[in-house]
Amino acid sequence: MKPVKVGLLGLGTVGCGTVRVLARNADEIQRRAGRGIRIVSASARDMTRPRDCDLQGIALTADAYAVVDDPAIQIVLELIGGIELARELVLRAIDNGKHVVTANKALIALHGNEIFAHASKRGVTVAFEAAVGGGIPIIKAIREALAGNTIEWLAGIINGTGNFILTEMRDKGRDFADVLAEAQRLGYAEADPTFDVEGIDAAHKLTILASIAFGIPLQFERVYTEGIARISREDVVNAAELGYRIKHLGIARRRAEGIELRVHPTLVPHRRLLANVDGVMNAVLVRADAVGPTLYYGPGAGAEPTASAVVADLVDVTRALTVDPTNRVPHLAFQPDALADVPVLPIDDAVCAYYLHLRAADRPGVLADITRILSERGISIEAVLQPQPDEEVEDASIIILTAVVQEARINDAIAAIQRMDAITTPLTRIRVEHLK
Repeated sequence: MKPVKVGLLGLGTVGCGTVRVLARNADEIQRRAGRGIRIVSASARDMTRPRDCDLQGIALTADAYAVVDDPAIQIVLELIGGIELARELVLRAIDNGKHVVTANKALIALHGNEIFAHASKRGVTVAFEAAVGGGIPIIKAIREALAGNTIEWLAGIINGTGNFILTEMRDKGRDFADVLAEAQRLGYAEADPTFDVEGIDAAHKLTILASIAFGIPLQFERVYTEGIARISREDVVNAAELGYRIKHLGIARRRAEGIELRVHPTLVPHRRLLANVDGVMNAVLVRADAVGPTLYYGPGAGAEPTASAVVADLVDVTRALTVDPTNRVPHLAFQPDALADVPVLPIDDAVCAYYLHLRAADRPGVLADITRILSERGISIEAVLQPQPDEEVEDASIIILTAVVQEARINDAIAAIQRMDAITTPLTRIRVEHLK
């Protein structure tokens, strides 16, 4: 059988990694797919830049539209990133009757509903395993291996940059700004790190995971998103004293009232496996009714780890080329006409425990006033830490760990505490998840 012909858009880090993996493992890939998979053309904006891969036998062009319009191409591999140009190229490839493989999480999170509807009408597949978790096969696991389960919740470290920063702050006692600068020097963070440290990248990925897990449309705009820039070295130390580690988690939870979708710093008990995922590694913990908890761990970025997921998608699409489109695995795991209009809950309806860190005037009665405010709102206290104040400062540090409570009630309490004359700085609030 003739090899499947692939057109590659983008010859950056992942593009070249994919070229290398396909070449190095060509025989093994052919055995698994039933036929060869060959990149025959590729586009790149800068044709003069040196590439870390062998491009012999691949027709090169600066015109991405020439690739998606080539009648010989059966699968278009989109690795250019960004949103608008990628969307135009993917939709045009689908119009041309071509299957698509992409690693573009922002494209899927923001325009996936449109793209999948278009692909279903044309009878082609859009595969996107590499969009979440790099080389971790988390999408295939939820969409296929856990298809017999009802997913109850999932929680994941799905941004390696943020995880690297929090790990360095914990292990080496460094400040956020210092570690961020190092992450930029090492290439883990972009010159503009907003997407990573403010949780936008993780929110894109959580949008995709939640849709596959719960059978709901992609709804990025409804994900509550909070970054890690306000996490201090003191918060990291306090969390450790209480038996926790701070992780930047994406959490999706099914409740009777709807679905929670939230990305934020989270205290996790230090013995949980997820609390021990360090550096730039990613991990997703999935709780399902039949199998219970399962953990998926691995590199969330990098040339060949991401290429591993891309090539897996190419193999899947190749296997499905002769399959009736109505019998393929649905894009979002559930049949398109079976997606549920379950409400995504506002963050005020979230339910969890809370870590509160505040600084207050070092005088009698302040802690009693704070505990009274919490008590009046039905908020129980699990633990209180009050480190010995520094002789050179006039205020004291107070750390409170609450029991599980609805977010709206803790927000009301925080507002009342913040109005106290004795409070000298803005209060820090970090959510706590025990992941049981």
